[in-house]
This record gives sequence, C-alpha cells and structure tokens, in this order.
Amino acid sequence: MRTNASIIDDQGKLNNFAIEPRVYVDEQGDRTGFTNYAELLNGRLAMIGFVSLIVLEVVTGHGIFGLLTSL
Repeated sequence: MRTNASIIDDQGKLNNFAIEPRVYVDEQGDRTGFTNYAELLNGRLAMIGFVSLIVLEVVTGHGIFGLLTSL
C-alpha cells in the first residue's frame, strides 16, 4: 500500500526509504569482454592490418621496419 511516496508493508510498518528500481539484464548492450562480437571484430581488424602491411611492402619495396629506418 502506498501513501504519499511512503510504503506501508503488510505488518503496518512505514518504510520511508527510496523505492528501488526494477533490476534487469540488458542482453543487447553486452559488447564488452570476450564476446563473439569482440572476437569477430578483432579478427577483421587483424586481417585489415596484415593486408595493409603486404600492400605497403609491395608498393614501397621495403617492409615496415625498412621504411621506418630510412626516414
């Protein structure tokens, strides 16, 4: 039973504490940690980086270390 933002329980005791919100688990927003999405994204970024290094070596004739040491 509620009266003026206070809660009176079944024993007639008055509870003036704040009403706790309903707790739930958000399944949609779970994109942190070791999830399938994170592993898929990590694999894609690794493939892009590897291919980029191969293209860099073909275009310049030097690897990444040779390019950095010639500056």
